Amino acid sequence: MVSPIDVAKRLILGQPFRSDRLGETLLRKRIALPIFASDPLSSVAYATQEILLVLALAGTAYLRLTWWVAVAVLVLLGVVVLSYRQVVQAYPSGGGSYEVVAENLGATAGLVVAAALMTDYVMTVAVSVTAGVDNIISAIPELAPYRVAVDLGVIVFLTAMNLRGVRESGRAFAIPTYGFIAGVLTMTAIGLAQTFGGHAPVAESAAYEIRPEQIGLSTAGVAFLLLRAFSSGCTALTGVEAISNGVPAFRKPKARNAARTMAAMGAVAIAMFAGVTALAMISGTRVAENPCDLIGFRGDCRTDPQKTVIAQIGAAVFGGHSPAFYYLMITTALILVLAANTAYNGFPQLNSILAQRRYMPRQLHTRGNRLAFSNGIILLALVAGALVYAFDGSTSRLVQLYIVGVFTSFTLCQIAMVRHWNRVLREVTDRAGRGRIRRARFVNAVGACCTGVVLIVVLLTKFTHGAYLVVLAIPVLVALMCGIHRHYAAVRAELTADLDQAETLPSRVHAIVLVSGWHRATRRAVRFARATRPDTLTALSVDIDEADTRTLVREWERADVDVRLKIIESPYREITGPIVGYLRRVRRAHPRDVVAVYIPEYVVGRWWENLLHNQSSLRLKARLLFVPDVMVTSVPYQLRSVRTDVSARPALWVSPPVRR
Repeated sequence: MVSPIDVAKRLILGQPFRSDRLGETLLRKRIALPIFASDPLSSVAYATQEILLVLALAGTAYLRLTWWVAVAVLVLLGVVVLSYRQVVQAYPSGGGSYEVVAENLGATAGLVVAAALMTDYVMTVAVSVTAGVDNIISAIPELAPYRVAVDLGVIVFLTAMNLRGVRESGRAFAIPTYGFIAGVLTMTAIGLAQTFGGHAPVAESAAYEIRPEQIGLSTAGVAFLLLRAFSSGCTALTGVEAISNGVPAFRKPKARNAARTMAAMGAVAIAMFAGVTALAMISGTRVAENPCDLIGFRGDCRTDPQKTVIAQIGAAVFGGHSPAFYYLMITTALILVLAANTAYNGFPQLNSILAQRRYMPRQLHTRGNRLAFSNGIILLALVAGALVYAFDGSTSRLVQLYIVGVFTSFTLCQIAMVRHWNRVLREVTDRAGRGRIRRARFVNAVGACCTGVVLIVVLLTKFTHGAYLVVLAIPVLVALMCGIHRHYAAVRAELTADLDQAETLPSRVHAIVLVSGWHRATRRAVRFARATRPDTLTALSVDIDEADTRTLVREWERADVDVRLKIIESPYREITGPIVGYLRRVRRAHPRDVVAVYIPEYVVGRWWENLLHNQSSLRLKARLLFVPDVMVTSVPYQLRSVRTDVSARPALWVSPPVRR
């Protein structure tokens, strides 16, 4: 029997892969780059915009500080990339920040990093999808009323693609990623060439003035504004750690290929971010959280969305209706949407490691039919979709929750790496090796200082704007993982206790067959129960309808069944309660005995027939599982629809003839 669900699953996800084909899913560097680096690369599309949005709060004059903020972000990006290359080479097993911190700073610190990364991965999906849809709406404003629906549809699409497998999703996402890189670098080259040629691009908002929300800032106020702009611009660093989590997905030599991919990602991201920021400054791009603050804004600021920064730069360089402009918008929207793919690979990998160590449910460690961690992918999609719905698909509101988690993991990971190098240094004696280790330790120490300062800045500047939700979520997740670990430890201790001691066998076995009527299914259950040779055998029925009960008694007597039929009353027409009560009375009367309950069940051949049968049996079995020393056995009876369906299928295996 093939259900419609199975057919749809095969159409969407494809045929299942054998376990021995796992090696075929390993990635080349050119495919790994769009899979693991699409998040930091896509941040180019909105990191500059986030800086401008914050500086615009003080008015147009403060936009000249954009370049200084961007330089600080670029330096930090370079330091973090170098630091994580050390992580990849030192810990090629793929645990990333979690494994580094857990090994060097302890299990609790490792769980803090794991919780921080999980929140960041969820935010990556939410922010990337909403930012991508924002760019689609910049080109097609008519979609603005359907923003949330489009966001959720994109999440469903990404989920389906990733359920098909890592390698297949990488191939699908490679073209948009490389197309975006080519588009931005081409725009940067042409824009700078126009500038040096004396015809600098001019954004459509260059003539706008910005109505400041904060007037007459003090020195401390300007410093706080710069720090807030810097923390917003640090969204360009999100996803940098994903490669360190996904090292096992690379082809051999895994660590070297992952390190080279990370270096390529860092170089491309730095070049693109610097280019977009430079063109934003040259073209005089203006942007504000509320379009009504843009003096001279053309259109209804209450209903017309303002264009994104990269859209304004593209229109200034290529022309607002040129094919190159639409190419840039399409690839930007695609890369922003596909940036969520970084989380779709990092989140399931991390949860698989946590599940293996019993900090998350074991189901998250299991690979699906396509050798992807399907349960982790689905969990990520559900949480991210709920977050997008709760925040009405607003990128500006969601981005305030962003990067707190990632900088928490950055900081703790770099501190742990310093401790790792200190331990390695005590074991290395040759001069060249010690010099290399000291250089690596210095890189990680600088990274820890930088990311620690940024974490403090982010918490100070974003806490009241929504970051407090992430600050609360991290300890809740840590407590949840600790609780799961305690549960698994307690279950293991209980199941393995006293295994070497001889177990006392039950004195007798009392078999009870549940009966609703005399038919083939009941007869099979009675015969099977008798074949087990119990000490006592009773047929048990619940009287919920007097006429049906009388019919059962007559048929039982006419069939001359040599098994005692016991009827128990149920004045409130309930089945489960009276049966459980009867079993408890048997257990109290015979505390050293075991009760075996046999439940006849129909097996149907069509999926919709399940809705018409066995509902009482399912509820009863679920309840009986909680009654001590009661064993439950289902006795299936296959109806004609099953036999017809099975006989119509080709044989999968035929036993060889027996030689005499």
